[in-house]
Amino acid sequence: MTTESITWRIPNMDCAAEESEIRHALRDVAGVQRLAFRLGARELRVDAALGALPEVAQRLRAAGFAPQVPGAPKAAAAEGPACDSAACGPMQLSTHDHQHDDHGHGHEHDHHHDHDHDHDHADEAATGWRTLLLAPGLPRIGAALVLALAAEAVHALAPGGWAAVGMGLAVAAVLLSGLSTYLKGVNALRRGRLNISALMAVAVTGALLIGQWPEAAMVMALYALAEHLEARAVDRARGAIGGLLQMAPDTVEQRAADGAWQAVAAAEVPVGAVMRVKPGARLALDGVVTAGQSAIDQSPVTGESLPVDKAPGDAVYAGTLNQSGVLEVRVTAAAQDTQLARIIHAVEQAQSERAPTQAFIDRFAAVYTPAVFVLALGVALLGPWLAGWTWLTAIYKALVLLVIACPCALVIATPVTVVSALANAARRGVLVKGGVYLENARRLKAVALDKTGTLTEGKPVLVASEILSKTELSAHVLPAAAALSAQSDHPVSRAIAQGLASQDVTAGEVTQFIDRPGSGVEGVVSGQRLRLVSVRALEGTDLVTAELTERLAVHQAAGRSVSLLVSDTEVLALFAVADTLKDHAPEAVRELHALGVKTVMLSGDHAAAAQAVAAAAGVAEAHGQLMPADKLTRIAELQARSGPTAMVGDGINDAPALAAADIGIAMGAAGTDTAMEAADVVVMNDDLRRLPALIRLSRRTHAVLWQNIALALGIKAVFLVLALAGSATMWTAVFADMGASLIVVANGLRLLRARTEA
Repeated sequence: MTTESITWRIPNMDCAAEESEIRHALRDVAGVQRLAFRLGARELRVDAALGALPEVAQRLRAAGFAPQVPGAPKAAAAEGPACDSAACGPMQLSTHDHQHDDHGHGHEHDHHHDHDHDHDHADEAATGWRTLLLAPGLPRIGAALVLALAAEAVHALAPGGWAAVGMGLAVAAVLLSGLSTYLKGVNALRRGRLNISALMAVAVTGALLIGQWPEAAMVMALYALAEHLEARAVDRARGAIGGLLQMAPDTVEQRAADGAWQAVAAAEVPVGAVMRVKPGARLALDGVVTAGQSAIDQSPVTGESLPVDKAPGDAVYAGTLNQSGVLEVRVTAAAQDTQLARIIHAVEQAQSERAPTQAFIDRFAAVYTPAVFVLALGVALLGPWLAGWTWLTAIYKALVLLVIACPCALVIATPVTVVSALANAARRGVLVKGGVYLENARRLKAVALDKTGTLTEGKPVLVASEILSKTELSAHVLPAAAALSAQSDHPVSRAIAQGLASQDVTAGEVTQFIDRPGSGVEGVVSGQRLRLVSVRALEGTDLVTAELTERLAVHQAAGRSVSLLVSDTEVLALFAVADTLKDHAPEAVRELHALGVKTVMLSGDHAAAAQAVAAAAGVAEAHGQLMPADKLTRIAELQARSGPTAMVGDGINDAPALAAADIGIAMGAAGTDTAMEAADVVVMNDDLRRLPALIRLSRRTHAVLWQNIALALGIKAVFLVLALAGSATMWTAVFADMGASLIVVANGLRLLRARTEA
């Protein structure tokens, strides 16, 4: 499906409640794929099917929001909710890049400024008035609070003749801090929606009408302050991972055609170019080391706490820190395609996904707010009849209830918590592609683990060697094996060559070398024709003795692949190669069991190898010789038997099982596009301990979510009772609402730094 994207500025969008409003307005627009909000910047990015954006813009304007292109002329950018200019529509979008310019408007605007000085002043004055329609910043809020306090002072201390002054101060405070809120509320009421802005508009209007103008001013000023702080907090959580972008430098030292090094913008460096990275510098792009050795701190990408040694042939990533030596690196990805950029994109996408609790709260708020509005209306109309209150007293209590009803704390409770947890995981090298997977991880009852590359290193190594000849000495046998294995590209041969080299065995000279695919290699070493072959190549020959069969059975039971060095008359040596268990795998399995999660291994390797690795890792149940379709069947059986199940794998052969599992988790995805796209959760390094850490984070996130919900509703319930008892005023009610909002925000932000280790 062809998609297109646009980023709009929404001047009157500044809190989580308005985000919810926008989601509600666009919920049934066909083709909308993703919404990404930046409340602090008042920006909304929409990814949608081709042709869907005009309807999106229409729905936004119908809901009282004004989509504008960032960077449009100031006069257009300040038009507020009634914006009908071209800049508000989707005509400027580009499906290839995200730059949206209205050239005609811009030229006309510049023309007027160049040739009409009087119009310039008028434009500035108009823009100044339009600024009042935008959500206020701290200077305006501060000024409004001063005016509100002055109005309170006049009301309390000044004689009656000063009432007009106090009222003027109160109205000025409302205009400075709440005109945007008031207009949004009127818009919502006109559309029959009882959102936060509508409640505040009714409450402030009612307070002014019954003569409680100091409280009206204080309510609106405190509300504006709360909204500002909430927006900043949400954006802090959402931008926590975005700080990684700052880690990749803008310029690169690139080798020119003449061999000299020159500074070039990272965005302009092509794939295949060679860049130089000095000690203490961060890498700007992904690449492969071609010269030099160094230690790299790659925690921003993989979450590894210790530096990793790099040598020629090793992959390195943008945003990581070169600690010691000078490196020359061949670029393998453009700036927009680096692992760091992909991490940012994955987290941004996750932030746009709705967590189950978040969706529940949205539905709850949609019922809760009208219900409290009806309650307030009942208090205003029935209070004088049932409780004997005066009409002014009843109306005042109703207005207090409306202020209390504002679901700010309730609405903000979930997004700031979920996003903080997502950012926490990303900082540790775990990408969770949505709040639903973050929340559901706590429900896991079983984890199915692939063997090769997941529980094991995925690289065969020489684990055992035995001299079997009774006539040849090891001084002759091992160099011969080293010589033959070094000539082959087969993974098993390479493992033998590397293993013998690590034992300081010097390879002999080989002549008449022959590579026989499927059988082995042969050649003449020290005047003797020798072969390095698999066990299968000797089946049916006299070289396979009972003693050899017994020795082979021991290694095969351990899941090892055996190669034999043979002459024409005897087996000279045995070499066992195996995929080694990751050091941290047993610890990770123990932690999963401690959390009450069952572990099962699903492998395509033969059963003996699967059982051996499972036993070493502490996995009680193992299944080998499984095709991708077989893994799919096992996942279904595990789900039926144990409950919610995760599948952990690292390759395309695991894709069906990853898709079928309740949560698909890809391991070691640094550099693996397929895993990044197929999985619900991506572990950027190979550390299996990130799995129990994810479950612990999920459980903690769930606890914080319900703490926040309980706090928000509990505080409101207390003040509801106080209001009906006559012990709460409007400004104390909004203060309590602001306090509840800040409490849940602070509680949610704790997850940014929460530790998930056992």
